[in-house]
Amino acid sequence: MSVTLSPIIAGAMNWGEWQAKFSPVQMAAIINDCISYGITTFDHADIYGGYTTEADFGKGFAQSGVNREDIQLISKCGIQHTLGNRENKVKHYNYSKEYIIWSAENSLRFLQTDYLDVLLLHRPSPLMQPDEIAEAVEKLKNEGKIKAFGLSNFTNSQTDLISSRTEVFCNQVEFSATHIDAMLDGSFDYMQVHNIKPLAWSPVGSVFKENNDQTARLRKLLVEFEEKYNATADVILLAWILQHPAGIIPISGSCNTTRLKNQAKATEIKLELMDWFAIWTESAGHKVP
Repeated sequence: MSVTLSPIIAGAMNWGEWQAKFSPVQMAAIINDCISYGITTFDHADIYGGYTTEADFGKGFAQSGVNREDIQLISKCGIQHTLGNRENKVKHYNYSKEYIIWSAENSLRFLQTDYLDVLLLHRPSPLMQPDEIAEAVEKLKNEGKIKAFGLSNFTNSQTDLISSRTEVFCNQVEFSATHIDAMLDGSFDYMQVHNIKPLAWSPVGSVFKENNDQTARLRKLLVEFEEKYNATADVILLAWILQHPAGIIPISGSCNTTRLKNQAKATEIKLELMDWFAIWTESAGHKVP
Protein backbone atom coordinates (compact mmCIF):
# COMPACT_ATOMS: atom_id res chain seq x y z
CA MET A 1 0.00 0.00 0.00
CA SER A 2 1.25 3.49 -0.79
CA VAL A 3 1.27 6.16 1.91
CA THR A 4 1.24 9.91 1.36
CA LEU A 5 1.98 12.14 4.36
CA SER A 6 1.14 15.81 4.73
CA PRO A 7 3.98 18.34 4.08
CA ILE A 8 4.06 19.13 7.80
CA ILE A 9 3.21 16.57 10.48
CA ALA A 10 1.55 17.26 13.82
CA GLY A 11 3.54 15.64 16.62
CA ALA A 12 1.21 14.58 19.43
CA MET A 13 3.93 13.88 22.00
CA ASN A 14 2.94 16.75 24.27
CA TRP A 15 -0.82 16.82 23.60
CA GLY A 16 -1.53 14.56 26.53
CA GLU A 17 -0.17 13.92 29.99
CA TRP A 18 3.32 15.30 29.33
CA GLN A 19 2.17 18.87 28.70
CA ALA A 20 -1.18 20.08 27.32
CA LYS A 21 -3.37 17.42 28.96
CA PHE A 22 -6.05 17.92 26.30
CA SER A 23 -9.52 16.59 27.08
CA PRO A 24 -11.26 14.48 24.40
CA VAL A 25 -13.16 17.59 23.28
CA GLN A 26 -9.91 19.55 22.97
CA MET A 27 -8.26 16.65 21.14
CA ALA A 28 -11.15 16.55 18.68
CA ALA A 29 -10.87 20.30 18.14
CA ILE A 30 -7.13 20.34 17.44
CA ILE A 31 -7.43 17.34 15.09
CA ASN A 32 -10.05 19.21 13.06
CA ASP A 33 -8.02 22.42 13.18
CA CYS A 34 -4.92 20.65 11.87
CA ILE A 35 -6.86 19.15 8.98
CA SER A 36 -8.21 22.58 8.05
CA TYR A 37 -4.58 23.81 7.86
CA GLY A 38 -3.54 20.96 5.57
CA ILE A 39 -1.83 19.04 8.37
CA THR A 40 -3.39 15.59 8.07
CA THR A 41 -0.62 13.37 9.49
CA PHE A 42 -0.34 12.80 13.25
CA ASP A 43 2.81 11.39 14.84
CA HIS A 44 2.55 9.22 17.96
CA ALA A 45 4.57 6.74 19.97
CA ASP A 46 3.32 4.22 22.47
CA ILE A 47 5.56 5.78 25.13
CA TYR A 48 4.11 9.32 24.92
CA GLY A 49 2.45 10.49 28.11
CA GLY A 50 3.82 7.45 29.91
CA TYR A 51 1.93 5.17 27.53
CA THR A 52 -1.31 7.20 27.82
CA THR A 53 -1.40 9.79 25.02
CA GLU A 54 -2.48 7.43 22.25
CA ALA A 55 -5.61 6.55 24.22
CA ASP A 56 -6.32 10.22 24.95
CA PHE A 57 -5.97 11.03 21.25
CA GLY A 58 -8.19 8.08 20.33
CA LYS A 59 -11.00 9.38 22.51
CA GLY A 60 -10.75 12.75 20.80
CA PHE A 61 -10.56 11.17 17.36
CA ALA A 62 -13.73 9.19 18.10
CA GLN A 63 -15.52 12.47 18.84
CA SER A 64 -13.99 14.44 15.96
CA GLY A 65 -16.25 13.31 13.16
CA VAL A 66 -13.15 12.91 10.98
CA ASN A 67 -13.10 10.12 8.40
CA ARG A 68 -10.18 7.77 9.00
CA GLU A 69 -9.26 7.89 5.32
CA ASP A 70 -8.70 11.66 5.55
CA ILE A 71 -5.81 11.41 8.02
CA GLN A 72 -2.59 9.45 8.45
CA LEU A 73 -1.52 7.98 11.78
CA ILE A 74 2.10 7.17 12.62
CA SER A 75 3.16 5.39 15.79
CA LYS A 76 6.41 4.05 17.20
CA CYS A 77 7.21 1.10 19.42
CA GLY A 78 10.14 -0.58 21.10
CA ILE A 79 11.09 1.61 24.04
CA GLN A 80 10.37 -0.05 27.36
CA HIS A 81 10.63 2.76 29.88
CA THR A 82 10.50 2.80 33.67
CA LEU A 83 7.96 5.64 33.55
CA GLY A 84 4.22 5.32 33.15
CA ASN A 85 2.12 2.25 33.74
CA ARG A 86 4.63 -0.50 32.97
CA GLU A 87 6.64 -2.41 35.55
CA ASN A 88 10.09 -2.05 34.00
CA LYS A 89 13.05 -1.99 36.36
CA VAL A 90 15.40 -0.57 33.73
CA LYS A 91 14.84 1.27 30.46
CA HIS A 92 15.40 -1.08 27.54
CA TYR A 93 14.26 -1.96 24.01
CA ASN A 94 12.16 -4.90 22.92
CA TYR A 95 11.98 -5.83 19.25
CA SER A 96 10.82 -9.41 19.51
CA LYS A 97 8.20 -10.44 16.96
CA GLU A 98 5.64 -10.91 19.70
CA TYR A 99 6.28 -7.52 21.26
CA ILE A 100 6.16 -5.56 18.00
CA ILE A 101 2.82 -7.15 17.10
CA TRP A 102 1.44 -6.68 20.62
CA SER A 103 2.51 -3.04 20.70
CA ALA A 104 1.06 -2.28 17.26
CA GLU A 105 -2.25 -3.87 18.21
CA ASN A 106 -2.29 -1.86 21.44
CA SER A 107 -1.77 1.34 19.44
CA LEU A 108 -4.68 0.41 17.17
CA ARG A 109 -6.92 -0.15 20.17
CA PHE A 110 -5.89 3.07 21.91
CA LEU A 111 -6.09 5.23 18.77
CA GLN A 112 -9.47 3.66 17.92
CA THR A 113 -8.47 2.73 14.39
CA ASP A 114 -8.17 -0.44 12.33
CA TYR A 115 -4.76 0.38 10.87
CA LEU A 116 -1.66 2.54 11.19
CA ASP A 117 -0.38 4.27 8.10
CA VAL A 118 3.18 3.81 9.37
CA LEU A 119 4.67 1.86 12.28
CA LEU A 120 8.21 2.83 13.32
CA LEU A 121 10.85 1.23 15.51
CA HIS A 122 11.50 4.06 17.96
CA ARG A 123 15.24 3.67 18.55
CA PRO A 124 17.77 1.03 17.48
CA SER A 125 18.75 -1.79 19.79
CA PRO A 126 22.03 -3.74 19.67
CA LEU A 127 19.98 -6.92 20.19
CA MET A 128 17.46 -6.44 17.37
CA GLN A 129 17.08 -9.43 15.07
CA PRO A 130 16.26 -8.25 11.51
CA ASP A 131 14.58 -11.52 10.49
CA GLU A 132 12.31 -11.45 13.51
CA ILE A 133 11.46 -7.79 12.91
CA ALA A 134 10.64 -8.54 9.28
CA GLU A 135 8.35 -11.41 10.29
CA ALA A 136 6.39 -9.09 12.58
CA VAL A 137 6.17 -6.35 9.94
CA GLU A 138 5.00 -8.71 7.20
CA LYS A 139 2.37 -10.24 9.47
CA LEU A 140 1.01 -6.81 10.39
CA LYS A 141 0.99 -5.74 6.74
CA ASN A 142 -0.71 -8.93 5.56
CA GLU A 143 -3.41 -8.47 8.20
CA GLY A 144 -3.98 -4.86 7.09
CA LYS A 145 -2.92 -3.48 10.47
CA ILE A 146 -0.13 -1.31 9.06
CA LYS A 147 0.32 0.15 5.59
CA ALA A 148 4.02 0.92 5.81
CA PHE A 149 6.98 0.37 8.10
CA GLY A 150 9.77 2.72 9.09
CA LEU A 151 12.51 3.57 11.55
CA SER A 152 13.35 6.36 13.96
CA ASN A 153 16.84 7.54 14.93
CA PHE A 154 18.56 4.78 12.91
CA THR A 155 21.98 5.19 11.32
CA ASN A 156 22.58 4.32 7.68
CA SER A 157 24.20 0.98 8.55
CA GLN A 158 21.36 0.09 10.93
CA THR A 159 18.88 0.99 8.19
CA ASP A 160 20.78 -1.25 5.77
CA LEU A 161 20.47 -4.10 8.25
CA ILE A 162 16.69 -3.78 8.57
CA SER A 163 16.00 -2.96 4.91
CA SER A 164 17.88 -6.11 3.88
CA ARG A 165 14.89 -8.02 5.28
CA THR A 166 11.88 -5.72 4.86
CA GLU A 167 11.01 -2.48 3.08
CA VAL A 168 11.75 0.73 5.00
CA PHE A 169 9.43 3.63 4.10
CA CYS A 170 10.91 6.38 6.30
CA ASN A 171 13.43 7.27 8.98
CA GLN A 172 12.56 9.87 11.60
CA VAL A 173 15.67 11.75 12.71
CA GLU A 174 16.53 14.91 14.62
CA PHE A 175 17.14 17.79 12.23
CA SER A 176 16.98 21.56 12.53
CA ALA A 177 19.10 24.68 12.05
CA THR A 178 20.73 23.91 15.40
CA HIS A 179 21.17 20.18 14.77
CA ILE A 180 22.39 19.70 11.20
CA ASP A 181 24.26 16.40 11.51
CA ALA A 182 21.87 14.46 9.26
CA MET A 183 22.61 16.90 6.43
CA LEU A 184 26.37 16.45 6.74
CA ASP A 185 26.92 12.82 7.79
CA GLY A 186 25.39 11.29 4.68
CA SER A 187 22.02 10.40 6.23
CA PHE A 188 19.90 12.46 3.82
CA ASP A 189 22.06 11.42 0.86
CA TYR A 190 21.51 7.80 1.83
CA MET A 191 17.76 8.26 2.14
CA GLN A 192 17.54 9.88 -1.29
CA VAL A 193 19.51 7.04 -2.88
CA HIS A 194 17.32 4.40 -1.22
CA ASN A 195 13.99 6.22 -1.64
CA ILE A 196 13.44 6.50 2.12
CA LYS A 197 11.37 9.44 3.31
CA PRO A 198 13.13 11.59 5.97
CA LEU A 199 10.98 12.90 8.83
CA ALA A 200 12.50 15.57 11.09
CA TRP A 201 11.71 15.73 14.78
CA SER A 202 12.38 18.93 16.75
CA PRO A 203 12.56 20.93 13.49
CA VAL A 204 12.78 24.34 15.20
CA GLY A 205 15.65 23.03 17.29
CA SER A 206 16.96 24.95 20.27
CA VAL A 207 16.76 28.41 18.66
CA PHE A 208 14.27 29.65 21.26
CA LYS A 209 15.07 27.18 24.04
CA GLU A 210 18.75 27.88 24.66
CA ASN A 211 20.94 30.95 24.93
CA ASN A 212 24.34 30.32 23.40
CA ASP A 213 26.47 31.73 20.60
CA GLN A 214 24.77 29.61 17.94
CA THR A 215 21.19 30.48 18.89
CA ALA A 216 22.11 34.16 19.31
CA ARG A 217 23.51 34.26 15.77
CA LEU A 218 20.45 32.55 14.34
CA ARG A 219 17.97 34.74 16.20
CA LYS A 220 19.73 37.89 14.95
CA LEU A 221 19.53 36.65 11.35
CA LEU A 222 15.93 35.53 11.72
CA VAL A 223 14.82 39.01 12.83
CA GLU A 224 16.01 40.26 9.44
CA PHE A 225 14.32 37.40 7.60
CA GLU A 226 11.02 37.82 9.44
CA GLU A 227 10.62 41.23 7.83
CA LYS A 228 11.92 40.12 4.44
CA TYR A 229 9.62 37.11 4.14
CA ASN A 230 6.72 38.44 6.22
CA ALA A 231 6.82 35.30 8.33
CA THR A 232 7.66 34.34 11.89
CA ALA A 233 11.03 32.82 12.73
CA ASP A 234 9.66 29.29 13.30
CA VAL A 235 8.00 29.34 9.88
CA ILE A 236 11.29 30.38 8.25
CA LEU A 237 13.10 27.55 10.04
CA LEU A 238 10.57 25.03 8.74
CA ALA A 239 10.80 26.50 5.23
CA TRP A 240 14.58 26.04 5.42
CA ILE A 241 14.06 22.33 6.08
CA LEU A 242 11.41 21.94 3.39
CA GLN A 243 13.80 23.35 0.79
CA HIS A 244 16.23 20.45 1.14
CA PRO A 245 16.06 18.13 -1.91
CA ALA A 246 15.63 15.02 0.26
CA GLY A 247 11.97 15.99 0.75
CA ILE A 248 12.21 16.21 4.53
CA ILE A 249 8.89 16.42 6.39
CA PRO A 250 9.09 18.45 9.65
CA ILE A 251 7.17 17.22 12.68
CA SER A 252 5.83 20.18 14.60
CA GLY A 253 5.74 19.61 18.33
CA SER A 254 3.37 22.48 19.01
CA CYS A 255 0.24 22.12 21.13
CA ASN A 256 -1.00 25.54 20.05
CA THR A 257 -3.54 25.58 17.21
CA THR A 258 -2.69 29.17 16.22
CA ARG A 259 0.99 28.29 15.97
CA LEU A 260 0.21 25.17 13.94
CA LYS A 261 -1.89 27.24 11.53
CA ASN A 262 1.00 29.66 11.16
CA GLN A 263 3.60 26.92 10.71
CA ALA A 264 1.57 25.36 7.90
CA LYS A 265 2.44 28.49 5.87
CA ALA A 266 6.04 27.28 5.66
CA THR A 267 5.07 25.33 2.55
CA GLU A 268 4.42 28.66 0.78
CA ILE A 269 7.86 30.18 1.43
CA LYS A 270 10.85 29.78 -0.86
CA LEU A 271 14.04 31.14 0.64
CA GLU A 272 16.50 32.85 -1.67
CA LEU A 273 19.60 30.74 -2.22
CA MET A 274 21.97 32.96 -0.24
CA ASP A 275 19.45 33.22 2.60
CA TRP A 276 19.27 29.44 2.83
CA PHE A 277 23.06 29.29 3.09
CA ALA A 278 23.07 32.19 5.57
CA ILE A 279 21.08 30.06 8.02
CA TRP A 280 23.60 27.23 7.64
CA THR A 281 26.45 29.70 8.09
CA GLU A 282 25.06 31.15 11.33
CA SER A 283 24.34 27.66 12.61
CA ALA A 284 27.95 26.59 12.00
CA GLY A 285 29.50 29.90 13.11
CA HIS A 286 31.77 30.05 10.07
CA LYS A 287 31.65 30.05 6.28
CA VAL A 288 30.32 26.86 4.77
CA PRO A 289 33.07 24.44 3.61
